[in-house]
Amino acid sequence: MKIHFYTRYLIITVFCFLIAIGIVIQLIRIQSMEDYAAILAQNKGYEGSFVTLIPDRGRIFDRKGSLLAGNETTYEVGLDLVNIDDPETIANAVSSILGLDYYETLTYANIKAGQDGRYYIVLDDFVPAEKIEQLQILKEDYQNREIPKKQKRPSLSGLMWTEHTKRSYPEGSLASNVIGFYKFLDRTGGMGYYGVEGAYNDILSGTPVEVFIPNDPQLVTELPDIQKGADLILTIDREIQTMAENVLDESLDWSGAESGTILIANPEDGSILAMATTPRLDLNQYWQYDQIFVNPTPFNNAISKSYEPGSVFKVLTMAAALDNGAVTPNTIFSDVGSILVGGAYIYNWNYGAWGDQDMTGCMQHSLNVCLAWVATELGEDAFYNYMRNFGLDRNTGVDLAGELHYPLRLPGDNQWYEVDLATNSFGQGISTTPIQMVMSVSALANDGKMMSPHVTKSMIIDDHQYEVNPVIVGSPIKPETAHTITEMLAVSLEQEASNALVDGYRVAGKTGTAEIATEFGYTSNVTNTSFVGWGPTDDPKFLVYVWLEKPTISIWGSEVAAPVFSEIVQKLVVLMGIPPDSIRMNIASN
Repeated sequence: MKIHFYTRYLIITVFCFLIAIGIVIQLIRIQSMEDYAAILAQNKGYEGSFVTLIPDRGRIFDRKGSLLAGNETTYEVGLDLVNIDDPETIANAVSSILGLDYYETLTYANIKAGQDGRYYIVLDDFVPAEKIEQLQILKEDYQNREIPKKQKRPSLSGLMWTEHTKRSYPEGSLASNVIGFYKFLDRTGGMGYYGVEGAYNDILSGTPVEVFIPNDPQLVTELPDIQKGADLILTIDREIQTMAENVLDESLDWSGAESGTILIANPEDGSILAMATTPRLDLNQYWQYDQIFVNPTPFNNAISKSYEPGSVFKVLTMAAALDNGAVTPNTIFSDVGSILVGGAYIYNWNYGAWGDQDMTGCMQHSLNVCLAWVATELGEDAFYNYMRNFGLDRNTGVDLAGELHYPLRLPGDNQWYEVDLATNSFGQGISTTPIQMVMSVSALANDGKMMSPHVTKSMIIDDHQYEVNPVIVGSPIKPETAHTITEMLAVSLEQEASNALVDGYRVAGKTGTAEIATEFGYTSNVTNTSFVGWGPTDDPKFLVYVWLEKPTISIWGSEVAAPVFSEIVQKLVVLMGIPPDSIRMNIASN
């Protein structure tokens, strides 16, 4: 009996030993297999999964702290096909609460898990929290409801919702061309398009973090803190932006213009206080972009649409000639009504002869013939060197996505002709963008220093605020020249009793009426009207650029754009808290 017991014991021992050897051999074989890493990865999948945590996108504020872009909690609603018990109840719930089609949802809910490789189906996205709360209440009601024994309990098992953030824009379309929009792509995040959303996408997005989430709840540890994207504080003033957009819209109505742009900047530091243009987009419905911005309409005319500026350009030509010494304010030009340059005759806007005029008179009467002569006195090399120094051959670098510029034709180019010197002098045959003009003219209003235009005032990163310092991008003219041209333009407005004048405030500026080029030449029946001005002249705090495209009420900038400038400034000085000149002078003298 005892021998029989030991025999069985020995057999069992040998058997276990052989199994152990087999296991060892199998482990060695598996580790030697090419698919070893894949097997381990698959096993890891049963333990848990890697999840990418997306930080909250940074918010965008105006200069006074008003929220322009933020985030709100929304949900993706879907079906976990493995756990669905009651397709009819799920279909009824989402149709009544979310407004989804009952039969379509029922079809999805009846799909067998794994069919066509599907285990999860998205029903709806960006569902507001209040809708999810209704679903949650209904789900709990089904769970707690007393049901007769033979009756099946209704269930929302398998209906799930996943929280994520949605970009929200409390002001709708206000400053939409400056802000841009954020498009949610998938669970890994989205992308900012246009404006500051596009220009600062990486900074606003923050850095995603990948973490491993165990399936065993007992092994789950606290999720790591992830740093949200940086907040941006813009130079845009919400009140000034609202005013500018309202004035622009009213101007388009009464003038019949196709589109328009109003830019308001601080010439001392290049900060943009308002950038109003058309068309605009409700950023909460960014998917309407294709319907609103039909090609070739750019998202922001102020930085992307080039055009021939017309007579507002004369301020740069005159500033260059004064700075170079080619003329002085007292230089007399005898206007006979035309001038021959490069084999072509140049005429004034009314084809008239204005006789003897000093340089202030040339600007006051906007004489093309006089400015063409001034450009020839300056010389082509000096003229185009000044234009390059004014930044007209490049982008301004404004911190908005989508800036474009039109190349500056120069002597020596195969498309440049001698007559271009004359036509360019009064803004014809040369293309600029409104933001280029604002940057260039800032030198005239800021002691000769040209400031880089920008819309970001500061960034908040990890609870620390970092200011964006103003940047001088050049000094194309001397301070004395800037003061001289400012005084000349102020006098010219006063002497002609311009529609741009503002009661109580002395301003400097220039109108612009630009004929529009067609394949058959220039047409005088349709124009671009504009006005650029700054003030108060003794200490400029604002620079305003107005551009109205193809108005029908009048073709003249003096009748269309100049009064818009005046209206803007009348409202602007109140919003900026700038007292009338007499009060400021009185305070300064005491």
